[in-house]
Amino acid sequence: MLAASAGEIAACLVRVPAEIVKQRTQAGHIGVGNKATLWANLKYLLLNKLGEGTLRGLYRGWNSTILREIPFTMIQFPLYEKLKQLWTSYDKKSISLLKGALCGSVAGGIAAAATTPLDVIKTRIMLHKERVGVVALVRQMAHEEGLGVFLSGVGPRTAWISAGGAIFLGCYELAHSVLEGYVKRSGTLQ
Repeated sequence: MLAASAGEIAACLVRVPAEIVKQRTQAGHIGVGNKATLWANLKYLLLNKLGEGTLRGLYRGWNSTILREIPFTMIQFPLYEKLKQLWTSYDKKSISLLKGALCGSVAGGIAAAATTPLDVIKTRIMLHKERVGVVALVRQMAHEEGLGVFLSGVGPRTAWISAGGAIFLGCYELAHSVLEGYVKRSGTLQ
């Protein structure tokens, strides 16, 4: 889990700025006239038009993204491994591409649903007009919108991450079985 967490933190070096620009473009926050564009948003952030510093602008939501990604990973991968273990103990066969995809889909969907509140908070921080603390934002959201707001988008998020888990972990199982077969045939991995 430590290695996966370190990998998530490293991935956030690229993911967070890309997510900031994407979300601001989708929300229409910055742009020419009423049309927000990717380049207008990126330029706005690079020129520090928010007045919070270029890096702070590009990495707004860094902490909340990590606070979403690490629990997601800590749910998805152990659950994926447990589902595979249960399946193989039931039918005594190795995990195929399809079985890996199904286990990945279920594990990804459960992890997505469980971490949706963290995703909602991350998105609100990234799209907020000025810097805001996590605790203050959570209190404001709960007070003004009710606790249900923390499950906003749970259906679409669970669906797309379930599909992604099926593809990603299904392909992982395919690659694993191909490499395992190669090692068994050749006796080595050269």
